[in-house]
Amino acid sequence: MLIRRETPADAATVREVTSRAFARPDRPVPVETVLLDELRGDPAWLPALSLVAVDAGGVVVGHVVATRAHVGPAPALGLGPLSVHPDHQRRGVGSALMHAALGAADALDEPLVVLLGDPAYYGRFGFVPAAEHGIEPPVADWRPYFQVRTLSAYDPGVRGAFAYAEPFARV
Repeated sequence: MLIRRETPADAATVREVTSRAFARPDRPVPVETVLLDELRGDPAWLPALSLVAVDAGGVVVGHVVATRAHVGPAPALGLGPLSVHPDHQRRGVGSALMHAALGAADALDEPLVVLLGDPAYYGRFGFVPAAEHGIEPPVADWRPYFQVRTLSAYDPGVRGAFAYAEPFARV
C-alpha cells in the first residue's frame, strides 16, 4: 500500500470509497459523502492534506482529509472524513492514513488536529479529549468524542472554541 496526495483524477474514486465506507440502508448518500463534496469547494480545503491509500494494483482504497479550522482566531485542522473501502477495512489502511495525515500536518507546521470520533480508536494516535487543552467543541454534546492531537508547532496558549470549516455546519 502507498499513501500519497490525492490528485484530481482520484476525486470520483475517493467519493465512491467514502460512500461505500459509510453506506447504510437508510441513507442512499451518506452525510460523510455530502461533507466531502462540500469541503472540496470550500476555501478551507487543503490539497496537501487530502491523502489516499492506494493498493498494489494502483486502486484507491482509502482517503483522509484535514481542512482549515480555528481555535478562536488561531489556525488549526479539522480531520475527517477518514474512509476505507469495506473490502479493505481492518487491514491497517485507516491507521496508515492517520499516521500519514498527522505527519504531513506536522511537516507543514500545523499546530494541532481536532476530530470527532471514538476515543478508543483515535487514542492510539495520540488524540486526547480536547478539553484537556482548553478547546471546546462547537456542540457541547460532542465533548466525550471531541479530541485533539497536538503537533510540534502547538502553542499551549491557544485555547477556546473550535470552529470547523463552514461545510461541517451545513451538513
